Amino acid sequence: MSAADPMIHEDGLPGHESQLDPKPDWTPRYPGSGRLDGKVALITGADSGIGRAVAALFAREGADVAILYLCEHDDARKTAEIVEGEGRRALTIAGDVGDKAFCDRAVAEVIDKLGKLDVIVNNAGEQHPDQDITDITEDQLRRTFQTNVFGMFFLTQAARPHLKEGATIINCTSVTMYQGASELLDYSSTKGAITAFTRSLSENLVGKGIRVNAVAPGPIWTPLNPSGGASPEKLKDFGKSTPMGRPGQPNEVAPAFLFLACEDSSYMSGQVLHPNGGTIVNG
Repeated sequence: MSAADPMIHEDGLPGHESQLDPKPDWTPRYPGSGRLDGKVALITGADSGIGRAVAALFAREGADVAILYLCEHDDARKTAEIVEGEGRRALTIAGDVGDKAFCDRAVAEVIDKLGKLDVIVNNAGEQHPDQDITDITEDQLRRTFQTNVFGMFFLTQAARPHLKEGATIINCTSVTMYQGASELLDYSSTKGAITAFTRSLSENLVGKGIRVNAVAPGPIWTPLNPSGGASPEKLKDFGKSTPMGRPGQPNEVAPAFLFLACEDSSYMSGQVLHPNGGTIVNG
């Protein structure tokens, strides 16, 4: 399988939000206040979960949204309808962010059809539970890093020539970067790399007026875990180990992305926000 071929895993990943019960809550909680008026945002993994909630909130705040996703066409159509329902333009682009050529084509299409690029949200990711490090195959290890880390590099490289002063980049890391995760050795390792990438990219771009930050969600109810990203044992008590005793909803995470995308966070770069149910991670 080449890097350009979409990866549909035997474990059910990527998952479809349309098949989840109960459904994740993506609905923005408040009326918009124009914080992203006139902006164009590109969001990877925007078909479902956190990505859908961010797309919905960004659209409510005035942004046109490019929805990048792998192969979940039904979910992507729903996200596009949500964006358009807020009176904004939606552009859906299917492909694998782990393929550099796809990222180049996707950014070119966004520029051609939406005219510019102001906000990048590197949200797409995958995870696969394994009890022992010897259970992680070379293909899985390479694939997890290809999607979670290489994809962020490729997409940011493609977008960089189009980002002007005032642009923002928000990367999705994870509480597992800070806590560790015994069943997610490869996934949590990629999230450590993403945090380092965020801090280093901030140092690289802050002098050019481009801010780079990240969000580190805790356990959030999205297709990622019930579609094979967590073992049945972990899924049974998903989110209960947090101080709040429950998993979060995507619309509880999306406002962190909005804050970092808009001028409310104008004096912040290289930072990480932690919507994680009250877990203290000191970082």
